[in-house]
Amino acid sequence: MKKSKLPTYPSIGQSFAITGIIIIAMMIVSVVIPALNKVVGNETAALLFQILAMGIPFLIVFRIKKRKSSGKAFNLTVKNKRIIPFLIVGGIVLLLGVVGPISALISVPESMELAFAKAASQTGLSTFMLMVIAAPVLEELIFRGIILDGLLHRYSPRISILISSLLFAIVHLNPWQFVAGLIMGAFLGWVYYRSKSMLAAIIIHASANFSVYFLRFFNDSSMIDKNYIESVGGLTNFILILLSSILVVNICIYFLKREFRNKLQTNSDSIIVPSKT
Repeated sequence: MKKSKLPTYPSIGQSFAITGIIIIAMMIVSVVIPALNKVVGNETAALLFQILAMGIPFLIVFRIKKRKSSGKAFNLTVKNKRIIPFLIVGGIVLLLGVVGPISALISVPESMELAFAKAASQTGLSTFMLMVIAAPVLEELIFRGIILDGLLHRYSPRISILISSLLFAIVHLNPWQFVAGLIMGAFLGWVYYRSKSMLAAIIIHASANFSVYFLRFFNDSSMIDKNYIESVGGLTNFILILLSSILVVNICIYFLKREFRNKLQTNSDSIIVPSKT
């Protein structure tokens, strides 16, 4: 059901087109990556890939948004600082304790296992900048700042968050990260919808990615041949990790909801109603 007849960008169809632009950009940029690997190394090449493959589409789409709609500036503030700990904890636990175990249930081809293992060994400065700065900022600006923000002006919050999460998952181009993109995208979208803060979404994304980056320093090569359930000590431990993580995430969501309601109440109380004379 449409929410507004005001001209806003993008619509659902335009959102899919934006995702297509990103995928095309990724394919084009990937052609030069082998040459970049030889010149600057794998980690710096991966950083440059992210900047080009996401940065160029962002600039294109942002210009279109400014032309077709109000093009208001992104809200890069978090007015209620009390929500920040719940954003960080919720994002990290959701990724490591919920998304990770669920994604691990999907069978991974040997070629992909080798690719993931190679990526997990990269811990340099360029990888840090890629995971904690470039990816969170560029991806959130596109999928929450442009796509979700535009959809929220046209459709219901539920449909808007679902579509933006689906597109965020699709752009990762593999089933394992699709699950992560879909679930994390839903959480990111909900927080953006309730807070209207671009920075809040970036904080969640950056914190979750940093947790993955940090754990790379503790990788155990002996665990490569084990599946996730075996690596955590069996099915019982797997279930306990999943259930306890879901509990923690729900606690964070509960407190976030409370803070969002308090903020809404504060805003409504601050409205001055003129007295009749």
